[in-house]
Amino acid sequence: MHRFVLAAKEIAASLSCTGPGGCRSRRQDMALRCASGLAAGRPPLCPRLPRPVREGTVRWSSAAKASAVKMNEKASREKILTLESMNPQVKAVEYAVRGPIVLKAGEIEKELRKGIKKPFTEVIKANIGDAHAMGQRPITFLRQVVALCTYPNLLDSPSFPEDAKKRARRILQDCGGNSLGSYTASQGINCIREDVASYIQRRDGGVPADPDNIFLTTGASDGITTILKILVSGGGKTRTGVMIPIPQYPLYSAVISELDAIQVNYYLDEENCWALDVNELRRSLNEAKSYCNPKVLCIINPGNPTGQVQSRKCIEDVIHFAWEEKLFLLADEVYQDNVYSEGCQFHSFKKILYEMGPEYYNNVELASFHSTSKGYMGECGYRGGYMEVINLHPEIKGQLLKLLSVRLCPPVSGQAAMGIVVNPPIPGEESYSQFIKEKESVLNNLAQKAKLTEDMFNKVPGFHCNPLQGAMYAFPRIFIPSKAIEEAKAHKMAPDMFYCMKLLEETGICVVPGSGFGQREGSYHFRMTILPPVEKLKMLLEKVKDFHIKFLEKYA
Repeated sequence: MHRFVLAAKEIAASLSCTGPGGCRSRRQDMALRCASGLAAGRPPLCPRLPRPVREGTVRWSSAAKASAVKMNEKASREKILTLESMNPQVKAVEYAVRGPIVLKAGEIEKELRKGIKKPFTEVIKANIGDAHAMGQRPITFLRQVVALCTYPNLLDSPSFPEDAKKRARRILQDCGGNSLGSYTASQGINCIREDVASYIQRRDGGVPADPDNIFLTTGASDGITTILKILVSGGGKTRTGVMIPIPQYPLYSAVISELDAIQVNYYLDEENCWALDVNELRRSLNEAKSYCNPKVLCIINPGNPTGQVQSRKCIEDVIHFAWEEKLFLLADEVYQDNVYSEGCQFHSFKKILYEMGPEYYNNVELASFHSTSKGYMGECGYRGGYMEVINLHPEIKGQLLKLLSVRLCPPVSGQAAMGIVVNPPIPGEESYSQFIKEKESVLNNLAQKAKLTEDMFNKVPGFHCNPLQGAMYAFPRIFIPSKAIEEAKAHKMAPDMFYCMKLLEETGICVVPGSGFGQREGSYHFRMTILPPVEKLKMLLEKVKDFHIKFLEKYA
C-alpha cells in the first residue's frame, strides 16, 4: 500500500487553488486522509478529490502526472501467456464434439431462459453420446454397488440386495482404509483388474487374460492418450505417424495434434457400409512413409461416428497387415455391447489375434479399450474405463506404469463402476432378473431407434444414411446446394458447419458437422446421436426433414 501513500502525498503537494480560503491546505488534508485509509487496507473514507475541470482551479504537477502514468503502465503490462506465446500444439487441438456449434447452443439456451423468443422452446443436444442426459435410466445394480461403496453404512440396510453388498465389500477391502476416498495403485484396484481379466476371458470364449496386463483408466480416452504418449517419438521424417480412420472420433486427431505427431488418414468405404479395406490401409501407409514413420494403427469397432461393425474376416486382414508392417494396434472397443443389425456380431481384436495362432498372438502389440460411458450403462460421468495391453516390452511396461503414476490413480468411484460392468449379477443371484431386464430394455430400445433413424433419414430428399449396425450415432450424407456452399464460404465456414448452424438456429437441434470427424472432399455429413427417447427422436427427425426441404428450396 505504500505506493498509494506516496502517490497521494505527491498529489496533495501539487494541488493549488487560485481562490481565497486556503483551499490548498484542505485538499492536502483530504489526500493524506485518503492515503492513510488505503495504507491500512480500508476503503477510503475521504471525499473524492477534485477533478481538474476548469483551468486555474486544480493543477497537476509534472511529477504527479509522471507517477500516474508509471502506475498505469505497471497495471497494464503485457501478459506472459498469450496466443502467440502459448504451446502451439495445444492451440492446434480441435474437438468438434464440443466445438463452436455447441458453444452457440449454450448461448441460445441462455437466451431462451431470459425469455427471448425463438422458433422452438428447447435446445436438443444431439451432438454427444451422453445417455443419461438424454433420459436413459441408470442400471439399478450398478448404482446400488457404487452407493454402498460410497457410503458403507448402507451395508447394514435391508434395502440393498446381498449380491450388491458382496461386491461392495470386496471392492472396499482392496481400498486403503476401506474407503473409496483413498488413493489406489496407479494401475487400479487389484480385485477389479482381476474381474476385468475374468470378463475378457468369458467374452472371448476362454482366451486367457492376465490382470497384470489390465490398466484401469479415466474413461477410455485416458488410456488412448497415455498409450499414444509412449508411442510418439522422432523428428522430421522419423516422427511417429498414427493411422486413423476417416471419419474418426475427434479424440484421435486432438491427441495427435497435442503430441505433435503425424496424422495419417485412411478412408472408410461409405459405399460399402463404411467398411475397412486393407488396400486403402496399404495406400495410406505407403504414402505416409515418404514424410513420417507410421507405426500406430487405430481401429474403432463398432465405429464412431459411422456405426459399422467389422466382420471377422476384416479383423483378420487388419491383424495380418499390422503384423506384416510392424504396426502397434489400438482397438477402440467401447461400443462392444452396442450391436443391433442382424448378421452382425462383435469380435474383439484380442480374440481374433489369439485364434490366428502363436506367430501373431505372441508378436502383435495390441492395446484395447473399454469404458463405462457407452454400452447399456451410459455412465459417462463416472469416467471409468480400462485398457488391456499385450506383448508390451517389459521395460516399456515399467515406463507405462511410471507415466500412469504421475496422475496418481483414476477416479475410484469410476473404477468401482467399471468393476460392476465386468462383474454383473449372474443367474441365480438376487439381482439378476432385474439387471437383465434393464440391460435388454436399453439395448432393444437403442436397436429400435437405430432402425427408425436410418429409415426416416433415407426418406428425406438429398439424404443417404447407411445402416446403423452398432454404436449410438447416425452419420448421414447430406446434399448441400452450390448456392449454400458459396454463402458458407462468404461466412468463412465449412459448408456442413454452415448447414448445422442453420439447423440449430431454426430448430434448436444441435448436431456435429462431418468436417469435425473428417470426410472425403466434396461430401458433407453430420453426426447425430440416437439417444433421445423414441417420441422425442421422431419429433427431432421430422424437424430435420422439414428443415432440409426448406433449406433445399431456399438455396436451389
